[in-house]
Amino acid sequence: MSSSLSPIDELSQRVSAAFADRTKLKDSTHVAAVRETLARLDSGELRVAEKGPDGWKVNAWVKEAILLFFAVSEMQVMEVGPFEFYDKVPLKKGLEAAGVRVVPPGTVRYGAFVERGAVVMPGYVNIGARVGAGTMVDTWATVGSCAQVGKHVHLSGGVGLGGVLEPPTASPVIIEDGAFLGSRSIVVEGVVVEEEAVLGANVVLTASTQIIDVTGPEEKVYKGRVPARSVVIPGMREKQFPAGKYMVPCALIIGQRKQSTDQKTSLNAALRDFAVSV
Repeated sequence: MSSSLSPIDELSQRVSAAFADRTKLKDSTHVAAVRETLARLDSGELRVAEKGPDGWKVNAWVKEAILLFFAVSEMQVMEVGPFEFYDKVPLKKGLEAAGVRVVPPGTVRYGAFVERGAVVMPGYVNIGARVGAGTMVDTWATVGSCAQVGKHVHLSGGVGLGGVLEPPTASPVIIEDGAFLGSRSIVVEGVVVEEEAVLGANVVLTASTQIIDVTGPEEKVYKGRVPARSVVIPGMREKQFPAGKYMVPCALIIGQRKQSTDQKTSLNAALRDFAVSV
């Protein structure tokens, strides 16, 4: 390996080489690269995806390291009080020092990073995920593998953020800063919910879901992203099939969050202004 490479470049090259040829995992240097990548991911030094001037970029080699981590790790029994687990990935440690509140039986897996001040109720944060400061992962909410959740986000009870590991280049679910997701809403397949957007209860967003802005004289249709500060509710629209016309799910943008609304109350108020359930 060239000495001119940075430590991160060396890690990425070793990881990608092992991902392309699993026989390289017989070499301790490649295994060490996988484990070091996971340690840096767990500490927040690395992340699966990050936002730059041109939008979100996926660090595919980090996802490759997660997949290889499963290959180099052995199943083990883990005992936590009265609970017993049997898995390859340990639970995250050092929560007190990290300033992260996790309420039993909430679970954060090793390889996920949760910033100081976040709260995880009895929910789940999977490997590769990232949860920002001040964010609430409410009861039975799930942050899937590699999902990226920003700061001061509220994931209400039962929210489901899909996970993605393969292919390594696939974009994860992104929930940007200040967003609010109502109870039982689901976001999967790499959909991006932009800053301060609000999803009402039971909104389901996939990569193919039509997200229709109905606030103007003509509809505007989005797919794969919810524009910043949008207020979104579940909807239906008619579609023609060989057997006839049927109603299929969509999502409706019915308004925008108001600048005048106090930040501390605007998440719920944004929906209540439109008489929509939280």
